Amino acid sequence: MARLFHRLSQPLQTFSQVLLLSLVWMAANQLSHRFLPAMPAGVLGMLLVLAGLWSGLLPVDWLRQGARWLLAEMLLFFIPAVVAVVQYPDVILSAGVRLLLVIVASTALVMAVTALVVDRCYRLEIRLRRRDSNRKAQMRAEVHGA
Repeated sequence: MARLFHRLSQPLQTFSQVLLLSLVWMAANQLSHRFLPAMPAGVLGMLLVLAGLWSGLLPVDWLRQGARWLLAEMLLFFIPAVVAVVQYPDVILSAGVRLLLVIVASTALVMAVTALVVDRCYRLEIRLRRRDSNRKAQMRAEVHGA
């Protein structure tokens, strides 16, 4: 199946990867509604993708181009928010400062938590690689010493 993705043309490969990500989101949405209503479908979908990547069931190459395209076109996902701002200027005028404070605070919080999680994962990865390297060195020493 991995070879299939490499043979597809670039636009078709991107489309198929976006479709795969969309299917994961739809599955997460259904799981969230039926079994885990307290967990947002987006978070559940990210956990499913992360589990697939960590387990090796979902190779990174199957998602790379589609994820890049989605990130590049992210502005399109904000159009509904802009339309809401244009339609309800009285809400923006009355609660604009509070909304801005909430947006800035939540953005800073998300960035800080993301940085901490990435740092912890990086440190864990280094620790696991060192442990693996030490085990291999011990095995080589035992083989050569025996």
